[in-house]
Amino acid sequence: MTRTPTIKAVDLFCGAGGLTHGLVRTGIDVIAGYDIEESCRFAFEHNNHAKFYNQDVTTLSREEVLTHLEEADYTLLAGCAPCQPFSSYSRANKKSQEEDSRWNLLNSFGRLISEVTPHFVTMENVPGLAEQSVFQDFIALLRSSGYYHDHRIVFCPDYGMAQTRKRLVLVASRLGPIALPTPTHSPEHYTSVFDVIGHLPRIAAGETHHSDPLHKSSSLSPINMQRIRASVPGGSWLDWPEELRASCHKKESGKTYPSVYGRMSWDKPAPTITTQCNGFGNGRFGHPEQDRAISLREAAMLQSFPLEYSFLPLDAKHDISPLAKMIGNAVPVRLGEVVGQSIFRSLADA
Repeated sequence: MTRTPTIKAVDLFCGAGGLTHGLVRTGIDVIAGYDIEESCRFAFEHNNHAKFYNQDVTTLSREEVLTHLEEADYTLLAGCAPCQPFSSYSRANKKSQEEDSRWNLLNSFGRLISEVTPHFVTMENVPGLAEQSVFQDFIALLRSSGYYHDHRIVFCPDYGMAQTRKRLVLVASRLGPIALPTPTHSPEHYTSVFDVIGHLPRIAAGETHHSDPLHKSSSLSPINMQRIRASVPGGSWLDWPEELRASCHKKESGKTYPSVYGRMSWDKPAPTITTQCNGFGNGRFGHPEQDRAISLREAAMLQSFPLEYSFLPLDAKHDISPLAKMIGNAVPVRLGEVVGQSIFRSLADA
């Protein structure tokens, strides 16, 4: 019987552990995760049995990384740097780019790749990064260091995720060619909102389900309660009677934001889950039929976290906004699985 090779990994910018959890589910042993957000410690460690380090990646040394990767057949370094500097909003403000030290995070990741020389590398970020010189420099570094690589803009529904998120995903190997797998789902078979959260128990706006502190939704003001009752799945504030429309919607510029104050559709993927996914007015985050925004648990599951994933101890206070930020910033678990599968497939083909 052929022994499955051991792959040890370190996850930089690990957050709540979405990428790590996907890698673990494919058989990769993630030993450690690094992030400056201490609030992510419980979620990362509790669900992944890996050690969380509250440390700035720019201060991380080669020696420290290598201590986590000893006695492995193969090694992986994952680095999903915070995406805000590469977003369309940030890129519209050139001055903010020049002053934002987070532009250096990808360079710090590149430094560690050069110093540690892991067998495999993976990275995930917003699509806009692909247009930036810092990404071209990163690709040049991989090539000069002897890595084969594949990168593309991944449309998450193509791989079974129930949200229309687009992400730049890269995998690299210094052992031989590597490629992301071909899509597993066609448009007529995309996973829907109903497939993922349709079975969860009903709750009201502002309510927390007694059996799951994460199945909790934001309260709605009286006017927003009227608005959501006037909303239809897949529709917008244009469906409301005139008296419910906000003054900003009545301006010509307001017509360019049709998805705010919208309900999701049961039979389609959700919109991209963001750090403000808890708010009915922040996007199409209204529940398809219940008069409320989606709950934190529903947001996490649309990010492909399993139902049992814990973000805080049961007895901790589950404040909505910090948890929404943690969930929205996460790499979808399913993307971690896609990366893990590409790594094992490349080993099998070697």
